[in-house]
Amino acid sequence: MSIDKKYFNKFIKTTEKAAIGAFPFIGKGDKNAADQGSVDMMRTELNLIDMIGEVVIGEGEMDEAPMLYIGEKVGTKKGQKLDIALDPLEGTNFVANNKPNSFSMMAVCEKGNLFSAPDTYMEKIAIGQSLPKNLLDLDYSVEKNIKLLSEAKNKKINQLTACILKRERHNKIIKSLEKLNVKIKYISDGDVSGAISVADPKTNVDIYLGIGGGPEGVLAAAALSCLGGQIQTRLVLDEAQIKRVNKLGINDIKKKYNTDDMIKGDVIFCASAITNGDIVDGIKDLGDKYEVSSFALHKDLNISKKVKNYHLK
Repeated sequence: MSIDKKYFNKFIKTTEKAAIGAFPFIGKGDKNAADQGSVDMMRTELNLIDMIGEVVIGEGEMDEAPMLYIGEKVGTKKGQKLDIALDPLEGTNFVANNKPNSFSMMAVCEKGNLFSAPDTYMEKIAIGQSLPKNLLDLDYSVEKNIKLLSEAKNKKINQLTACILKRERHNKIIKSLEKLNVKIKYISDGDVSGAISVADPKTNVDIYLGIGGGPEGVLAAAALSCLGGQIQTRLVLDEAQIKRVNKLGINDIKKKYNTDDMIKGDVIFCASAITNGDIVDGIKDLGDKYEVSSFALHKDLNISKKVKNYHLK
């Protein structure tokens, strides 16, 4: 069974409204206000949709997030049963400091088909489309993964580009990439768009790797599932987090999750840009209305498109 096509434009509108909610805070240095602006608008819009929706990846657990918390029911309580992963504002610092690549985004699956990743760190390795399934593995060395990718893409190793978060925890990976003479594209935030970049030929990114957020890994998996890309992930947990994830029903803490483990069946993915991004342009203030650009995917209907919509103030 697929997600009803009537939901596609409704979810695009939802991320667009969430993006508009953050727009007044661009460059104001207040990432919390920007995030709250997005959350408020996204929640309002979700509750207008005829669905029996549940947030499975959201702003946090109920005691730490007053709205769009994990387990929150959204929608009018009539319609299709859907699970939702959302990030009302990916790149809070980007909005606060007026930097590119901030988005409002969400992924939607049928009930029970979306991995509810805890808000912990997650190892990730992602590659684009038209490559052998399960080509790369988190347990391989950086050198082995790069060599396998080079052979599969028929590109010299020094022609490959790796995208990675600029973090001290990645120094060992970075040294390996530099030794191999792989080109490196550093990002300061924007874990989801970084991972998705492997499936966009315009970015020239061949591989995304490193440790980022768990919820962001699932959102990236949703997009890559639609685009034919691949991602493999594994949770990174300390002792306290192990107890927490055990309560969530995750007992195999060393399990590697491939795309199909995180996203089952049909999926809709939407990302609306707030500031200018590599994928689409940011919001434009046209006086009496906003122009909002989005990147939207519907797996079963094989839809992948960039859209511009206008919202009156």
